[in-house]
Amino acid sequence: MTERTVSVWQGKVRIRVLSRGSGPAVVFFHGPWGLTWDPFLDELARTFTVHAPEHPGTTPDAPDDVYHLDGLWDLVLCYDELLTALGVESAGLVGHSFGGMVACELAAAYPARARRLALLAPLGFWRDADRVVNWMLLDPAQLRAHLFRDPESEAARRMLGVTPDPQAAAEARVRFMWSMGATGKFIWPLPDKGLKKRIHRVTAPTLLVWGKEDRLVPPVYADEFARRIPGARVQTVDGGHVAHLEQPEAVGRVVRDFLSA
Repeated sequence: MTERTVSVWQGKVRIRVLSRGSGPAVVFFHGPWGLTWDPFLDELARTFTVHAPEHPGTTPDAPDDVYHLDGLWDLVLCYDELLTALGVESAGLVGHSFGGMVACELAAAYPARARRLALLAPLGFWRDADRVVNWMLLDPAQLRAHLFRDPESEAARRMLGVTPDPQAAAEARVRFMWSMGATGKFIWPLPDKGLKKRIHRVTAPTLLVWGKEDRLVPPVYADEFARRIPGARVQTVDGGHVAHLEQPEAVGRVVRDFLSA
């Protein structure tokens, strides 16, 4: 695996990128729990060159004077610039949760960038509080239960950090994400910030992969999301909101086969 830091946004934003593989380019956009290289990405790297950038401002040690993003659109502009810096004209875009929203926005704004689009339980554009859970209001134990089919699993511990106490890790991560918004270093885009009006512009073949036990963004929304993207289709898999970490080989094969078509 290689790691490099690329400066974009006139040098104001530095983005850490992990890469592996030697085939056509795939870009993976992680969810709000941060970037880790995991077996799911290894599965994709068997066929593709996988680039996994870290959303600016989402690392606890991010310098105070570097990140000046005002939300999702600035992030999309940064990633368009980043792909140019990486020498990637067109790629398979894969995004999980919040990262799925980023990938979808990038595909809508710059259609030529997206060869194919795979969205893993994307955080979308809904305000239905009865069916879509606001994870920022959950205590850490509830959050783990919504994210994972087995909240005490190795996958849960790996996502939250290598620690014997996943409760403490979840608490620490939630505090950190709140601090990012409070300091203005990064604004986590919330649902219904305009994606609903732009999602029909996505022209790339699109696959939505949803965990059958997802309690954060329930599978009932998979068809609703897909209905708004021309030609999109849905495939459900075993697992919760982070099914690609719970079933990395199985979900990896599904996504790899789709991107290879």
